[in-house]
Amino acid sequence: MNEMNAGINRICAMSGAGLAALAVLSTDVNAAQHDGEQPKPDKSKYHLLNPTPPELMREMSTDRPDKTESAFTLDAGHFQVEMDVLNYAYDRDNGLPGDTRIETVSIAPMNLKVGLCNYADFQLLLETYSSVRIHQRATRSVEEHRGFGDITARLKVNLWGNDGGATAFAMMPFVKLPTNQDDLGNNSVEGGIILPLAVALPYEWSMGLMTEVDFNRDESGGGHHAEFVNTITFGHDIVGNLAGYLEFFSAVSTESDSEWVGTADVGFTYALTDNIQLDTGVNIGVTRSADDINPFLGISWRF
Repeated sequence: MNEMNAGINRICAMSGAGLAALAVLSTDVNAAQHDGEQPKPDKSKYHLLNPTPPELMREMSTDRPDKTESAFTLDAGHFQVEMDVLNYAYDRDNGLPGDTRIETVSIAPMNLKVGLCNYADFQLLLETYSSVRIHQRATRSVEEHRGFGDITARLKVNLWGNDGGATAFAMMPFVKLPTNQDDLGNNSVEGGIILPLAVALPYEWSMGLMTEVDFNRDESGGGHHAEFVNTITFGHDIVGNLAGYLEFFSAVSTESDSEWVGTADVGFTYALTDNIQLDTGVNIGVTRSADDINPFLGISWRF
């Protein structure tokens, strides 16, 4: 037990040491934001085996339902499950030859989180079950792929604003492992880094910004290319525990002959309790290469 405790502390210490340059900046930002405020409780002693007490926990924050990841981490020693109950995507004629229609149904894809320390959490994204049906009108044929998808591992490290302030910023490196069945993926290890920023706006609006750089395998399989993802989202409480958001998503690939993917997204969240949140929404394609429509229904649970 003592060895595990020491290992967790080393993980948090190494992630902090690796970000030393940015830590100096985060200290200055925190000082400016907290000037004149009451000092926050010291939560540095809490970790996976010494959980943060309930009275010191942050408000529940999720990386869903919008595509903009949260800049806040899960409190140390706690767990969180974020999942789609059902996710459906429809796309027709996205540049493929002929009159092609693609329908994708995903059941219970989930993000499993564990808080490592006060400013870092570890996440596993599981594509539990997907069914992809490709309809070719010219040949009246249907190609179907079903089964388990890929697994993605992520480490989120908050650099400032986790426990208060007008802004919050985090870094999230990730790696995708090719565990898919029935050709639901490209069978390659891929990865990248995500940089989410949260900003508190006037009149109780919130804004999220995210930049992401992915390093993906070429369609030809002969090499890798970079893909740049950028998002912006605005959120606001509507009534009671009901809140909503509007978002724009953009993905641009450096691979030759690739097309820009853009979507306009809208959704709602409802907090059943301090630790359970329901959500629903729809992502609408604004470019030919994006899915035409993608409605979903989800739930998040912290414990």
